[in-house]
Amino acid sequence: MSLQADLKPVRVSAMNAVHDLALLVARDEGLFRDEGLEVEIVDTPGTAQVNADRQALRQGIFDRTMESLYNTGDVDQYRMCEWGVMKRTVEAVQCGQRTAKIVALGAAMSKMAIITAPNSRIYEPEQLKDTPIAVSPFNGSHFTTLKMLEGFVKKAHILVVNAGTMQERLEAVRQGTVAAGNFMEPWISIAQKQGFRILMESHSTRSEAASDDLDGATLAAMFRAEAKAAEMIKQHPEAYAHYLLTEAKGLLEPHELQTWRLLYGPPQPYTRERFQATYEWMLSYPDLVAPGATYDTVVDNRAWE
Repeated sequence: MSLQADLKPVRVSAMNAVHDLALLVARDEGLFRDEGLEVEIVDTPGTAQVNADRQALRQGIFDRTMESLYNTGDVDQYRMCEWGVMKRTVEAVQCGQRTAKIVALGAAMSKMAIITAPNSRIYEPEQLKDTPIAVSPFNGSHFTTLKMLEGFVKKAHILVVNAGTMQERLEAVRQGTVAAGNFMEPWISIAQKQGFRILMESHSTRSEAASDDLDGATLAAMFRAEAKAAEMIKQHPEAYAHYLLTEAKGLLEPHELQTWRLLYGPPQPYTRERFQATYEWMLSYPDLVAPGATYDTVVDNRAWE
């Protein structure tokens, strides 16, 4: 599809719908175009899709689908969990990857849940000590599992493992291959429908990363559109449920999606205080992030300048 000459083209990536819903709505409701942008969203399947790209599950983070597209210049902007973006922006230089900066705290506050099987003998978080919990390494499910369990289990006794996509992870929990798994929507609703037990839930805010090729004015326009989209989702979440239901591939009816879990807001500057707290927490675990980064080398709030 050809771009209108008066619209600025921007290429961004999107993975799982719950994390990128404000982006998708802003595109499909014409909110980006209202801001003078022609935003092309490059589909980079994550763990939520039934037919997820296996490249998205590779152990090396810069070998995964989204990261590879960014590294080769196919997209200039992406969003992930706050900690995942921190790791990638901090480690890109020393790993010889294309550099990026954290440019905002994003629109999506995605709900993540630790879930056990219907017949599990695990009833409380303390029982997850030294038991395998399925996550996507160095993605939101990994970091929120650590965050949620810290109040119940000492760090050294939290055990996370890779059990594949959300669908594969749910089956691993069902069969007892792992004691529990961390899930997001629509898979929390799917698990509820199938009788799984939710132990605990937490929101996980996205961060926005961008290359130096995207100027502050362009990012500001994108974030204004996403803020409007967030308000539209808040007012009528059911109108946008189809983005998440597509990932479920028939495992969930529209009325079965728990839309009350969807939470979005306007993107915000990424503050020095937030950077320090997040980075110090990640450094408190071995191998979560490389040391030596500073706020001034990692963050650029140029959209608000």
